Amino acid sequence: MVDLRIISIGTLSAHPLWGERQPVRTGHATSTLVRSGKRAMIIDPGLPPAVIAARLNERSGLAPRDITHVFLTSFKPDTMRGSSAFENATWWVSAEEREGVGVPLAGGLQKAVRDGDGELARLLEQDVAILRRCQPAPDRLADDVDLFPLPGVTPGCCGVLCAAAQKTTLICGDAVATVEHLASGLVLPSCVDVRKAQESFAEAVEIGDELVLGRDTLVRSPGRVARKGE
Repeated sequence: MVDLRIISIGTLSAHPLWGERQPVRTGHATSTLVRSGKRAMIIDPGLPPAVIAARLNERSGLAPRDITHVFLTSFKPDTMRGSSAFENATWWVSAEEREGVGVPLAGGLQKAVRDGDGELARLLEQDVAILRRCQPAPDRLADDVDLFPLPGVTPGCCGVLCAAAQKTTLICGDAVATVEHLASGLVLPSCVDVRKAQESFAEAVEIGDELVLGRDTLVRSPGRVARKGE
């Protein structure tokens, strides 16, 4: 049996569908706890370590030491900011994402060192250390919990599909960002591949009875409702 609950609702630093063009807040991903069997997984710990640890306890009664795995739907500061709260856990990211961001990240670090930009080099070194810590995720994360590739926003953006007897819930990451993006059928303007992102958006809406949005809450899928004629 899969137990899924929202630990923290995320937000965009600038919400384009609210007319925001420049960052007006600190963006962070929606964080979700998924428990199946002996595994307790945090998906996208986007808040700072102390904050995500407090929210975890508030929403589930668990402490960071109780978390067995961390999974990042994409490799961004907004999804991984609180990862260090879970030092005893196994950290996962999709193999495609790990490969897709690894080479540019290493290249950026080398350039920062050549240019003498110490602050940028320090930040990139931190990201490289996190990426090295992240193992390629298996296709099955736990019983009834599987990877669901959603490329486009980033090279290897990957959702998490949780199956239950009566419904299927898809944790979308930024493939479906907010309720406004869901209602309008739009993807984020920062996508690395807009066409793939649009295809992933459509697949997410089709496959899930419920969707955990990347920067919003748990909602019913309008695509599934429309097909059922509800």
